[in-house]
This record gives sequence, structure tokens and C-alpha cells, in this order.
Amino acid sequence: MGHKVVVFDISVVRALWETRVKKHKAWQKKEAERLEKSALEKIKEEWNFVAECRRKGIPQAEYCKNGFVDTSVRLLERIERRSLAAQSALSKERDKRSSEFVFELSGDHWKEFPDSLKEQTHLKEWHISNTLIQIIPKYIELFQAMRILDLPKNQISRLPAEIGCLKNLKELNVSFNHLKSIPPELGDCENLEKLDCSGNLELTELPFELSNLKQVSFVDISANKFASVPICVLRMSNLKWLDISNNNLSDLPQDIDRLEGLQTFLLYKNKLTYLPYALLNLKKLTLLVVSGDHLVELPTALCDSSTPLKFVSLKDNPLENTQCQDGDEMMESERDRQHFDKEFMKAYIEDLKERESVPSYTTKVSFSLQL
Repeated sequence: MGHKVVVFDISVVRALWETRVKKHKAWQKKEAERLEKSALEKIKEEWNFVAECRRKGIPQAEYCKNGFVDTSVRLLERIERRSLAAQSALSKERDKRSSEFVFELSGDHWKEFPDSLKEQTHLKEWHISNTLIQIIPKYIELFQAMRILDLPKNQISRLPAEIGCLKNLKELNVSFNHLKSIPPELGDCENLEKLDCSGNLELTELPFELSNLKQVSFVDISANKFASVPICVLRMSNLKWLDISNNNLSDLPQDIDRLEGLQTFLLYKNKLTYLPYALLNLKKLTLLVVSGDHLVELPTALCDSSTPLKFVSLKDNPLENTQCQDGDEMMESERDRQHFDKEFMKAYIEDLKERESVPSYTTKVSFSLQL
């Protein structure tokens, strides 16, 4: 008996599959209708819509009326456009309102203040830089609302005694000018919090009257000619940051630990031969930067890695400038160099703060190019 061969009519097979496909499509349609009517699906849609509105900061009252959520995409777009327009208008109004209290001046074409400034006694901030202005007018005493005097990189040679009338002054920046003294009347600005006199090159002392500044937390007198830490600074009980780098210090006072709240102490580019043990009493000190070229004695505990203090000893290698230069030109180039050096150290210190530890010493190599 031979093999049995079963033969189907192909039309019968096709009809069978067509019937199954029709049944599957009918089931899909029925399932889609069921999901469309399903409360769970509607809740999911509303939840996603509400989440999107919240992400974009749209108030609930805009899309929810009487407990019902309008999930229209057009509604979302309309609300978003309106919200952005409102935010833009608010920002412009805030900037306009802010600018009404801020005075800005920059450029070497300015040699004196505009006459109209005298009438704007409502101002709270002055931001003046890179001008040829030499004198701050005495009428500054009229600006009783003054909070910030930001006057870096000008040609200011003296500050008026009337500056002491600014009782609400919080920040004074007179860095990189031509000051040779600070008026004792500044000590009357009892709300002052930040004082920056760096880069004037000729400052040798601060008046004792500045001892009254009990709110000061930041003092920068770097790049000057201080031979010692000013007595008034030692009496600033709230001081947290002190930069007296690049001066003529040969030692530190034994009562440096009066500055109990000091956190950052910058002493590099001085001629210190030793560091007093009193520094160990500054329990909040977290960063100490010195130049190690002349150091022969320092408390070993300063280098203890188990303490939170980051102690950095810089090894400086300045290159002598053997070319003869005009006095004024040399002074200006020195001022520029000091400014660059300060910006470099600012970036370096910011990097130090982000590290968990620092090396026991750092070598900074300086290069100069003469054409």
C-alpha cells in the first residue's frame, strides 16, 4: 500500500484565515471602544495632563473648573503662552524697578560724575569701574539709602569724610585705585559687611576707628604695603574672610586668635619666617594660604591631615625685571599684574575649596615675556 497524500482546496484555507482575521479585528475594535469608555484610561490621561501643567508652573485654577479637568492640548498651549507672557512682563517690571535704584558708569571717557547724579539721592547702588574719575564728591552724604558702593579700577585718590554718613552701607569696594589712606569716618558705617581695598599699592594702615565695624565679615587689603595686621582688623569680631596677601608682613600678632570666627586667611606673598601657635586656636579656620619661601618654623599641627584645615604653602619664583621703565608706566604694569595675579588666586582658591584635601605645598611658576 502506497503513501496517502491529502489534498486541500486552497480556497478553503484562504476562507479560514480571512474569517480569523475578521474576528481579530472585531475584537481589537471592541477593546479600543472599551478602553475609550474606561474610567481608568480617563484618569490616566487627566493625571498626565495635570503633571504637565504643574511642571510648567500653570496654576490649577486655569485647567480645573468645578472639579473637572480640561485636557485639551489647545488649552495647555494657550495657558502656557499666557503664563510666559506674564512672567516676561513681571521680569521686565522687576528689572525696571531694580534699575531705578542702581547707577552704573564705565569707560575712560568719564573723568567726573555727571551733574544729574546729585539729584538721584534715592539710589541704593553705585557700580563705577574703569573710569578716570579721581574724586568722590562730598554730596555722597545725601545718598542715605546707599547699600553698595562698587568702585573698582578707577583713578580715585581719596575718599571723602562724608562717606561716614552712609549708615546703611553694606559693601564698599575701592580696589585697584590710587588710595593712600582711608578716612576714619568710615568707622561710622556700622552696618558695613564687606570691605575691599586691595590693589591700591600704597596703603600702609587702616584707621583705628574701623574697630567699630562689628558686622564686617569680609576684608581684603591685599596688594598694598601693610607691615602688620591692622589693629582695627583684629577687633572685627564677625570677620570670616581676611586677605592680606602681597604686603610687607614679616610676622603675625600673637593675639591673631582674637578672630574666633575666621574661616579663610590668605597670607601669601609676604615675608613671614614663622607662624604663631595662636593660629591653632582658630577653630573655624578652614583655609590658610601662605608663601613658604621664608618659612622656617610653623606648628606641625597645621599640616595634620586629620584636621579640617586646608594648609597651602606656595613656593614663589618671581622673575626679576631688569629693564628700566618709566615710574608711572611701571606702577600701571604692576597694578595690572597684581590684578591678574589676584584673579588667578581667586580661581585657585575656589578649586581648593572643592577638593577634599590639598598637597602639603604647591609650586606656582610665573612666566614673563618681554618683546
